[in-house]
Amino acid sequence: MTLPTPTAQAPSPALDTTAPRREYWFGLPALRTSARSARDTVRDRLRAWKVPGDTCCDAVLLVSELTTNAVLHTDSGNVVCGLTLTGDERLLRIELHDGGRIPVRPPEQQAGPGDEGGRGLFLVQQIADRWGSARSTRAEGKVVWAELTS
Repeated sequence: MTLPTPTAQAPSPALDTTAPRREYWFGLPALRTSARSARDTVRDRLRAWKVPGDTCCDAVLLVSELTTNAVLHTDSGNVVCGLTLTGDERLLRIELHDGGRIPVRPPEQQAGPGDEGGRGLFLVQQIADRWGSARSTRAEGKVVWAELTS
């Protein structure tokens, strides 16, 4: 799969650092089964970068929830996932780009005990230090991002 060509984007203030940073991007089909592939890919990459276990586990859960949300709500055939680790290794940013046009907002209410879904963004809100949604620079839609700090 060919990834879209990135366009110039102002760095997030949290990612603006003079030390080199590590980035890793991969694409997945917009299928429910892609959440497992995303988890495995992120786990392998973060282990290779020697990211601490707690941060790695949180990142795997975040990418799983963001991927699931993206594939359930996108109109496109694929999603693009990115990981950025700052040079000082204090900030990990996870991005999920898809073709969806509707901005993602914090959940207005928690899912009830009998609900099958509706917990993903609540988990993202609880685990991430910061998260949000914006217009994507890598897809014809939006990006949902989450950041973890150590």
